[in-house]
Amino acid sequence: MNKEPCLRVQGVTKHFGGLTANDNVDFAVEEGEIVSIIGPNGAGKSTLFNCITGFYKPNRGKIFFFGKEITRYRADRVCKIGIARTFQVVQVISDMTVLENVTTGALLHYTKVGRAREKAEEVLTFSGLMEKKHFLGTELTIADKKKLEVSMALATQPRLLMLDESMAGLTVVELRGMIDLIKSIRKNGVTVVVVEHVMEAVMEISDRVVVLNSGKKIMEGTPTDVVTNPEVIQAYLGDKYHAVCK
Repeated sequence: MNKEPCLRVQGVTKHFGGLTANDNVDFAVEEGEIVSIIGPNGAGKSTLFNCITGFYKPNRGKIFFFGKEITRYRADRVCKIGIARTFQVVQVISDMTVLENVTTGALLHYTKVGRAREKAEEVLTFSGLMEKKHFLGTELTIADKKKLEVSMALATQPRLLMLDESMAGLTVVELRGMIDLIKSIRKNGVTVVVVEHVMEAVMEISDRVVVLNSGKKIMEGTPTDVVTNPEVIQAYLGDKYHAVCK
């Protein structure tokens, strides 16, 4: 019997009034992969994330997680079964400490706060934030806030982690740290789907890339295939980026 992919998106369409944000989008993510979703602003990337993670319900299409249909699951149930996410605008609890934020994520599976805190400390050690565990969310740099949000997601013990622009706005050094963290997450057995504009990162971490434009998937392939595709260059990358990659 064939092994089901970690995630399958099948004909997903999402309307907002007269606007079609996602138009019959299809793709699959195999367990253990890192797949990036790219495209210009307004292409429907975050809407697709919201459909997969239960924040929006598609008008048409189906979503499967290891072969089980989850199209109509609420966001909390999606997280409970093993899909965690971050947000384009970082969502941390500013008046809680780093440790308290991550403990909150761990409470999804632990009823005792002490055990949840132990799990949170394991995650913070992994993500490199342990030394800042007593900092408030407001005291962190944007890079550390992004890392904290990833840590909160990891504390829910996902099988699939979905990162929405977790590398945007970082310095070169900070970007290197986030790339290394994402690679380590995959090495720990978590499948990763990334929405990202930082093409240098996309090229390095991705096994495959899905390209959206005006709500439609216009291409799917390896990073090299994508950055040399004329339609992708015209719709998103531009000739300047293509010239750099040649």
